[in-house]
Amino acid sequence: MTTVSQSVSDTHESPRIVAAHAVNLVKSYGSGDAEVRALKGINLEFEKGKFTAVMGPSGSGKSTLMHCMAGLDVPTSGQTFIGELEVGNLNDASLTQLRRDRIGFIFQSFNLVPTLTAGENITLPVDLAGGKVDKQWFDFLVGELGIADRLSHRPSEMSGGQQQRTACARALIRRPELIFADEPTGNLDSNSSSEMLAFLRRSVTEYHQSIVMVTHDARGAAYADRVVFLADGELVGELISPSADAVLERMKQLGN
Repeated sequence: MTTVSQSVSDTHESPRIVAAHAVNLVKSYGSGDAEVRALKGINLEFEKGKFTAVMGPSGSGKSTLMHCMAGLDVPTSGQTFIGELEVGNLNDASLTQLRRDRIGFIFQSFNLVPTLTAGENITLPVDLAGGKVDKQWFDFLVGELGIADRLSHRPSEMSGGQQQRTACARALIRRPELIFADEPTGNLDSNSSSEMLAFLRRSVTEYHQSIVMVTHDARGAAYADRVVFLADGELVGELISPSADAVLERMKQLGN
């Protein structure tokens, strides 16, 4: 099994560029005796052009970490950055622009607009920004994701896998700097899950996308370049070039 010390000592030939990072990140809920510290001073970097999985037992803080990093939740203290931009310094309008222009999101529940067709859902981020859809990129995405024949269908007329592939195309349509995926295969069957994970892997390897994926699935985490582990709101280790068996073994050590 790959150890943390082995992972940290790995060297890279090319310069390491950080897509996002957290500095002393703390997130608490409640107060007094009822206070719960979901994140306890996290320091963590996500490398540009890499696929990082975030894992940990239930209640470890992995989704809270992603939400704070993406500007969907406000940290109690500490800092989060997208590139060199400190998220905490942004006002509401700038935060909305950041999430629209520089970040893509894929959620377990798909979050498609039910009254829009698949095609309209995909182009929604561009339409909201008042931009022009890159037709060549759009055609490439829907072809790669196998939904070219579903563009006129509304979400209720599509399978779960088709809905998630639509959500994936929507996340990529503006070519964001970073994609956050929160349990993106949680509602999918094994075949649809494998197809989605394979596409995310290609997005990094072939299209140089940067992806941070929260997951509980060791098999899914094995698609990543790196897995970081949380437990009780703290960063407790990582694996580089993980195998599913190595991830499972580490999760057993964490008591999951």
